[in-house]
Amino acid sequence: MKIIGKIKEQQNYSLNMKYQKMKIGLVPTMGFLHKGHLSLIDKAKELSDKIIVSIFVNPTQFGAGEDYRKYPRDENRDLKLLREKEVDAVFIPKTKEIYPEGFKTSCHVSELSKKYCGSSRPGHFEGVTTVVLKLFNITQPDIAVFGEKDYQQYIIIKKMSEDLNLPIKIIPSPIIREKDGLAMSSRNTYLNREQRKEAAIVYESLLTAKDLVKKGKHETGFLKKKMTGLIESKKYTRIDYIEFINPETLKKVKKIEKPTRILMAVWVGKTRLIDNIEVRP
Repeated sequence: MKIIGKIKEQQNYSLNMKYQKMKIGLVPTMGFLHKGHLSLIDKAKELSDKIIVSIFVNPTQFGAGEDYRKYPRDENRDLKLLREKEVDAVFIPKTKEIYPEGFKTSCHVSELSKKYCGSSRPGHFEGVTTVVLKLFNITQPDIAVFGEKDYQQYIIIKKMSEDLNLPIKIIPSPIIREKDGLAMSSRNTYLNREQRKEAAIVYESLLTAKDLVKKGKHETGFLKKKMTGLIESKKYTRIDYIEFINPETLKKVKKIEKPTRILMAVWVGKTRLIDNIEVRP
């Protein structure tokens, strides 16, 4: 497994792979890897000849007062897991490598980036799309795999790639969950024992809504009220948002008449968790 820290070296590596007619799969991460990340690598392996994983905790997607400094990191453990997965190359740049002095350019997907998590975290998605576009230019992938846990992010990156005519296929990969249903996330480590137990209500509320839809309850106002009641019954939980959306356009829907995504963000103590699920009438 090749470990690369410099942009030029990574570009040369990728261009050499392309010269050999190898299909490159990219899995962008912020490290502190878990089974969810490893499932993305498995998906990329199905579709590629060479796998590149990037590890970079991107400062521009964290707002003021967010957890950039304390975001969990364990590079040695990450590299061990990636070796076990037989990843071909790992791109681990320093912050100054990605954002050198004088850096002034950004990429913004208008409208889609302003709502839901974009409303709660102003500037977040501009930071995401900018760094992902840079990673695409550096690693030159044919496909890139993103987890559906960050569903809004997946749609925004897909739209960015389409609008900018990038020759990259954006591949979604299903959410990987803990035994109690909590979506796997590096931020789960912030939860204490009581908060971790209560966090399961996030997925439980999604399953409740899905079950109600199957039983013919299609009015989103009714479903949101039921979910809200479940989440607010817990001591440590506080709702950021719950929305029912068109899975392609991210526009809100008032009645479930076709496949719909329920997006949500919930604070558990001081930890903000996101999750989503597809429901069908």
